[in-house]
Parts: sequence; structure tokens; C-alpha cells
Amino acid sequence: MLTEERGLEFQPLAEVDVAASAAISSVLGLCAFRRASSLTILGQSIRRFATSVVRRSHYEEGPGKNLPFSVENKWALLVKMCLYFGSTFAAPFLIVRHRLLK
Repeated sequence: MLTEERGLEFQPLAEVDVAASAAISSVLGLCAFRRASSLTILGQSIRRFATSVVRRSHYEEGPGKNLPFSVENKWALLVKMCLYFGSTFAAPFLIVRHRLLK
């Protein structure tokens, strides 16, 4: 009803211009290809940068060399770990004891 008043006619899907639809799909495909290729290029450049940073590092390698504490003396490491983990485990119990004795 509304289309008849305005003089618009809808064509069936089979009568749509095939060349126009092919042109639209090729343009959309080209845009998708450009987007995919730009993402590929970005990924490659990030990968190249990351590997070059790793190659340029001059740090010592081996187990325990990248830690902020020494693991050379096992007894000193044992004492440090017992103090650290023991104090964090005991803290809630000591806090509750303190609150109950108030």
C-alpha cells in the first residue's frame, strides 16, 4: 500500500542486476582482504620485534638466575621461605588472638 502511493516497485531477487551484486561482493571481499592482510603484517612485525628483543638481552641464563633472591645456598633459602610463608600463614591466627584478648 505504501509502496504503491510512492510509486516504488520491488523487483524479485532473481531480477537484481548480477553485475552490480558481483561488484559489491568484490569490493566487500577486497576490504576484508585488506583488513586481513594488514592484521597479518601487524602480527608479523610484533613477532619480529619480540624475537629481536629476546636476542638482544644480555642476562645470565639458567635456573634461578631470573629470581629476585639467591637460590645458591639452600639453607638460607629454607629459612627465608619458612619466615615468609610462615608469617603469612600465622598472621590471621595472631590477629584473631589479639582481638579475643582485648
